Amino acid sequence: MAAVRVRDNVYWVGVKHPDVRNFHGYLVPYGTTYNAYLILDEKISLIDTVRAPFAGALLDNVREIVDPARIDYLISNHVEPDHSGALPALAAACPNATVVASPNGQKGLIAHYPELAPAWQVVKTGDTLCTGRYRFSFILMPMVHWPDSMSTYLEEEKILFSNDALGQHIASDARYDDELGEERLMERAGDYYANIVLPYGPQAQALLKSIAALDIEMAAPGHGVMLRSFLPKVLNKYDAWSRGESDPARGVIVYDTMWGSTKTMAESLARELAGRGVTAELLSLKETHVSTAMTRLLEAGFIAVGSPTLNRQVMPTVAAFLSYLRGLAPKRRTGLAFGAYGWGGESVGIIEETLTALQWTLEPSRKIRWRP
Repeated sequence: MAAVRVRDNVYWVGVKHPDVRNFHGYLVPYGTTYNAYLILDEKISLIDTVRAPFAGALLDNVREIVDPARIDYLISNHVEPDHSGALPALAAACPNATVVASPNGQKGLIAHYPELAPAWQVVKTGDTLCTGRYRFSFILMPMVHWPDSMSTYLEEEKILFSNDALGQHIASDARYDDELGEERLMERAGDYYANIVLPYGPQAQALLKSIAALDIEMAAPGHGVMLRSFLPKVLNKYDAWSRGESDPARGVIVYDTMWGSTKTMAESLARELAGRGVTAELLSLKETHVSTAMTRLLEAGFIAVGSPTLNRQVMPTVAAFLSYLRGLAPKRRTGLAFGAYGWGGESVGIIEETLTALQWTLEPSRKIRWRP
């Protein structure tokens, strides 16, 4: 995909990766983009790079605008290889460029790319970089979602380059939120938050407070489309999600079944919840990826998890879900464990152990021998 002009002197020069389907265990059914941004001024800056296999495409996009050798600053908002993987290729093509990173960013880049020996400019929150008519300021956002993460704000253009905050995994020809459409944008933004940012609610809250005083007209994240029309809505959702808000009238029942008994229990529980004013969505882990299940429970106030007992454990799909759930750690939910068994019956206790570790409010578990 060719470079896209965002403003007179600001260009998107990233690449699309439509064929990727698994992003470190997280299902990305619509692929993704790796976003990089070129800013022309007396001194030229490139914000972020792309995965290493796409370095050539990034350089081709830059060459549409300017000779890469003229780039003065390589601003690295995040060390993770989907954002920094092409840095060695860029450093070779931009021999006079200074790499700008957070303190942890510098450490991480040196560890990932020991062959590099660039000039460094290490920045912290409140530091600025003047490139002529433009001034960049930096906001450290540790653990949103790595210790090195930061955002870069271009004051004169009112653009926040937010890296892994406010992003979405989708490889669309659209480059802006209003081109993608509000419904698809919010679906992808929620999916992204649920599977990447969710464990870091307090850190996301800190970031929102840090940028609240900035005059932001556009957010340019590291993945997905740029936000201009629906930015306030996405920021409001981030505020709610990061505070652990959920809808008590919305439920999700996640389960697997061996011979149908636990499925029957799930269906019965859904009917019971409906009588209590809770609309519950049934998700069979035979058909539903764990990351999709996480997205569905992002705003659900009631979560039930069910499994029969298999070899004194839960079903493998449920074990994977519980591990994934415990890592992402949604807060302030009501939970319930249920399952059918033949002789041991350990599955319900195993599920309850995870729900208890999450500090949820638990309803009495449901355990049935053989068939309901």
